[in-house]
Amino acid sequence: MIEATNIHKYYDELHVLKGVNLSISKGEIVSIVGASGAGKTTLLQILGTLDRPDTENGSSLIINGQDVLLLKDKALSKFRNQQLGFIFQFHQLLPEFTALENVCIPAYIAGKPKAETETEAKKLLEYLGLSHRINHKPTALSGGEQQRVAVARSLINKPAVIFADEPSGNLDTASAENLHKLFFKLRDEMGQTFVIVTHNEELANMADRKLVMSDGRILI
Repeated sequence: MIEATNIHKYYDELHVLKGVNLSISKGEIVSIVGASGAGKTTLLQILGTLDRPDTENGSSLIINGQDVLLLKDKALSKFRNQQLGFIFQFHQLLPEFTALENVCIPAYIAGKPKAETETEAKKLLEYLGLSHRINHKPTALSGGEQQRVAVARSLINKPAVIFADEPSGNLDTASAENLHKLFFKLRDEMGQTFVIVTHNEELANMADRKLVMSDGRILI
């Protein structure tokens, strides 16, 4: 599903990623852990096509059969919208829109019909236990509910891969545990591949595989 080869990233003179090689299979849940500054979020952003690696080292990044480093910006944006989903520590919901409207946004960007999109969004929110909250705006939802809306939004276009950056970092213990279990339920029932950066040891250890980063490299 993901094949990353010789991934380097510099910010001016700072060498953040130092030749990362990574292979992730379809339907696998992989956690990435390490101390702050190890390069975890930078790697996740590159794997998620939100940033580009420095390519003079012969880097390649193949996701679901597509070498994304060969795509121009417009094609890359389309690929990201259709193939990838994102969950962040801070849910990034738009406050002026309802839960239902927030979930629909990626599908609208993809040009999908409004009626079809709303039907699918309602199904996802019901699946996530939020059918009674679809017309509530983010400020009327708990932290756990907001994050589940963000999960539904990440799923609306049926992406091949979901990238999560500290997804439970802003949740209480019970909500975090529920979110962790949800990822595995989604993988088992919908077949998504998950790449999760986390400081939560419980979540990291639940993954099919835990990768440890240090100083811009994967140690394990």
